[in-house]
Amino acid sequence: MEKKFKFEKLIIWEKAMDLGENINTMTNDFPDKERYNLSSQIRRAVDSVALNISEGATGQSNPEFSRFMGYSIRSLAEVVTCLHKAKRRKYIDNNKFKEYYEFSFNLMNMMGAFRSKLKK
Repeated sequence: MEKKFKFEKLIIWEKAMDLGENINTMTNDFPDKERYNLSSQIRRAVDSVALNISEGATGQSNPEFSRFMGYSIRSLAEVVTCLHKAKRRKYIDNNKFKEYYEFSFNLMNMMGAFRSKLKK
């Protein structure tokens, strides 16, 4: 399929989409008591990462796009905090935590570098 939207061509958007799907699948194994708590929170936060990238990229100026990238970066920080919560509550093991933590760290660095280029 041809990518017609500007944000679809961004590696950070693609990686954010991948993370969102992986986190969504991971939360299926959380206990039922977390359905409206941690599961919902991490899903909304991880979806916000890609959503804010796409919203900022669509017809916005660079300063406006940079603002939306800031929202996206903050949402990713929220995801990382939720991962820590999930690990502490023993909903995910250390290996799964490390996998998503490293992916998030790399994505955060990529997003920060991208945002810096928008400001130039």
